[in-house]
Amino acid sequence: MELTRRRFFRCSVAAIAAAGAPGFAQVGRYPTKPVRIVTGFPAGGLSDILARLLSEPLSEGLGQQVFVENRPGAATNIATEAVVRAVPDGHTLLLATAMNSINATVYDKLKFSFLRDMTGVAGIADAAFVLELHPSVPAKTVPEFIAYAKANPGRLGMASGGIGSPEHVAGELFKMLAEIDMLHVPYRGSGPAVVDLLGGQVQVYFGPIAPSIQHIKAGTLRALAVTTARRSEALPDLPTIGEFLPGFEMSAWQGLAAPRGTPNDVITLLNRRVNAALSEPKLRSRLIDLGTTPLIGTVDAFNNMMAADTEKWAKVVRTAGIKAE
Repeated sequence: MELTRRRFFRCSVAAIAAAGAPGFAQVGRYPTKPVRIVTGFPAGGLSDILARLLSEPLSEGLGQQVFVENRPGAATNIATEAVVRAVPDGHTLLLATAMNSINATVYDKLKFSFLRDMTGVAGIADAAFVLELHPSVPAKTVPEFIAYAKANPGRLGMASGGIGSPEHVAGELFKMLAEIDMLHVPYRGSGPAVVDLLGGQVQVYFGPIAPSIQHIKAGTLRALAVTTARRSEALPDLPTIGEFLPGFEMSAWQGLAAPRGTPNDVITLLNRRVNAALSEPKLRSRLIDLGTTPLIGTVDAFNNMMAADTEKWAKVVRTAGIKAE
């Protein structure tokens, strides 16, 4: 998985160069009307913020309004199905996330196949999660935490944003690789999980950086490491979990996807416009402030990353026996 991400980022130079090439122009008459980005999350969350941050430069680059439509519910499956069934002409896009890769196995009765019915357009951001503890847990490093968990099997409450959420599967992967046992405690989103972590009702959380970073800096929560293959620019002093636990890597990636059958030239144009927007210093700085890294690369690299993530989480979900309620 790390190799796949390296290839993705290696494409960034070529992608940025292509944005200034002579052929960087509108494809035919596309777009002929406003373009909507459908997200499966409510307003105010990271996915919604990323979609809205991208919509302004994308509107300028395409010469048509790009607006965000929030269709939350069913762990993003409602939004995904709506885009799958949309006309494949590039005017309806999905704010795709790691949830789509996880859902492919967590839900066994979906009316669509994410990889079969959608095609990647462009990455937007690679979001690191952080392994954080309530201060009552004495561990200050990942090895110390693993040792403590092994000495207290089943006694640590591991919060998540819900069954089958990225936080949940990250924790299950950690449990598998570290050979430890923790009690999974699902919540309805990161907000309630952080509240109970602060209160000591749960002791462990593999969660997004943004809701916790102020608590981490204040010392009311203790961060041990980030989940991504690379260190996070938002918390540069923290190591990665993979530095201590080989094979561990989890990224809550975000990107754009389109219905299968969308013309290749339209997808190529969208990819170039997104990459051009992400290469702008102002937007890049804002993404880093949100605890993410701009995910610039080619269409093929993004599709390969989504496929690799789907395969990876399928193994974790099946091993852990995770099923949607």
